[in-house]
Amino acid sequence: MPRKTVLVTGASRGIGKAVAIKFAKKGYNVVISCVHRAEQLEQTRREIESFQAPCLAYLGDMGDLKSCETLFSQIRSRFGGVDVLVNNAGISYIGLLQDMSSEDWDRMLHVNLTSVFNCCKLAIPYMVRQKQGKIVNVSSVWGVVGASCETAYSATKGGINALTKALAKELAPSNIQVNAVACGAIDTEMNQWMEEDELISLVEDIPAGRLGSAEEVADLVYHLGYKNAYLTGQVIGLDGGWI
Repeated sequence: MPRKTVLVTGASRGIGKAVAIKFAKKGYNVVISCVHRAEQLEQTRREIESFQAPCLAYLGDMGDLKSCETLFSQIRSRFGGVDVLVNNAGISYIGLLQDMSSEDWDRMLHVNLTSVFNCCKLAIPYMVRQKQGKIVNVSSVWGVVGASCETAYSATKGGINALTKALAKELAPSNIQVNAVACGAIDTEMNQWMEEDELISLVEDIPAGRLGSAEEVADLVYHLGYKNAYLTGQVIGLDGGWI
């Protein structure tokens, strides 16, 4: 049976890296991308290849369609196409909406939402021809309930959730499933800006009494990318009972 291929965006660290390694361990061809962290992306590639998984690493902006097209051209040449797409690339912004510049707003949409559109647009034709495929979008609980001082971030994640539900309906007749994982507080570099007392206070609010791990997210993403042909259009919370 030929290897399937997974594309994980934002895979140089954190959740994306954990997801890529999970699929590598399960015998997939793995394609990883990020925008800036060339050295970390290369380290992730080496780790993936240590599991005897073929890996294509691409440094480029998934929010830019031309850059995305270049990546998909390389994927077609090497692996044929993408069987599982994991849209994980994302940035955060902490601050009042009134203090946010229009440039920061545009960048947030570009990285968090337009990248999802671009990758889905380019991955879908191959999946339709194969009559199967999985798209898993890494979202956030703030896309469900919103967060003060993270309005733009919440808006992009809410957009991802709505896109997930709508695209699932569009692609279900082609046997392509689309789901999202709405992450709560996960122990990654994205949360390392918090002071110790803020972190303690946050953990006290989480019924599970701890942050989630990137590996726990990876387990769920792999499950959604591997089976459950009837599960589609869902935004699944992974937050320790927090929200």
